[in-house]
Amino acid sequence: MELNEISDRLILDALRDGRKEAFEMMFRDWYTPLCRFARTLLQDSDESEEAVQQVFVTMWEKRQEIAVEISVKAYVYRAVRNTCLNVLKHRKVVRHHERYAVAGGMMSVHPVFESQPGGELERALANAMNALPEQCRKVFEMSRFGGKKYQEIATELGISVKTVENHMGKALRILREKLADFLPLLLLLIKGIQ
Repeated sequence: MELNEISDRLILDALRDGRKEAFEMMFRDWYTPLCRFARTLLQDSDESEEAVQQVFVTMWEKRQEIAVEISVKAYVYRAVRNTCLNVLKHRKVVRHHERYAVAGGMMSVHPVFESQPGGELERALANAMNALPEQCRKVFEMSRFGGKKYQEIATELGISVKTVENHMGKALRILREKLADFLPLLLLLIKGIQ
């Protein structure tokens, strides 16, 4: 039997009851088209599959909380779209960070930094990193220095992707606060380098 032959109410009821066969049917029928849809947004097969898998995992974990307004299929497509938009936002943040990292690498040879014994900025960065809670620091380092995706970090640490996102948000907030005094100097140096 195909999913389009079953009413949304039956699909939702079966899903909420924890019936794996209903979930497996949704996965089997919709996985490939959802991956194609995600690929149109992300332009990356691996990230597309990861986004779709994340949606299915979240649906199963939160099956009791699903509130469908239109249809189950529309709900799933919207969830994939939103997940892809979050991936695109994350990419933007990573590119932004990489630009600053590259500029930071260029600044390390800048005369202002050479005149500071021991590198005041480097010490401040090390202190800011040490101020992060251990799990938060580990997630930040795996993402920013290890180049790992949130799903990879979540799997490796045995936590949810949402927890990884929360740790990253907290780390960035703390680092911004701790390094606020260096922001004007960094902006001045970046403008001088360009």
